[in-house]
Amino acid sequence: MIRLLLISVFALAMTGCASNVITDYDSAAVFGNYSSWNFAPRPNGNDGFLSLDGKRINSAIEREMKLEAMRKVDVSEADLFVTWQIVTEERLERGGSGFGFGLGFGRGNFGWGISTAPPVEKVEEGKLVIELVDTDTKQVVWRAASRRYLNDEQSSEYRRELIDEIVADMFDEYPPGV
Repeated sequence: MIRLLLISVFALAMTGCASNVITDYDSAAVFGNYSSWNFAPRPNGNDGFLSLDGKRINSAIEREMKLEAMRKVDVSEADLFVTWQIVTEERLERGGSGFGFGLGFGRGNFGWGISTAPPVEKVEEGKLVIELVDTDTKQVVWRAASRRYLNDEQSSEYRRELIDEIVADMFDEYPPGV
């Protein structure tokens, strides 16, 4: 009984250690030199609309950058540009269960069966990716990608909470090596 309990606790601890984000960074970048930021200007001066998720993401990034003691300044004065995107990925998901039926008789080696596979459907999900770009070199110095996904079936409140958690998890890994 104690052995089973210890194995369960160990498995739970290992599951809790799994990160929900993947980060990468430029090892040559000196992150202590960055003190200001702004969102990267949009290509071609495009000031298009900002989606509901975009507003949630921007808000979460601003909160986390404040917690990192980074000042949001005018685009022309920023040390870092922040860019983000939601990368769409498709995956197959098995829904419901299949059906099976069979007959069999003893000793005569007779049998008959029929079954159907469970239905499979394509599910589109969005993975959040945030990049920090050095404004002088125009090179990405830090990147974080989520292992958790956004999809159309999530409620607005759940999406807001999920985005807040994802962005907070990402910035737990910034600056790297700390």
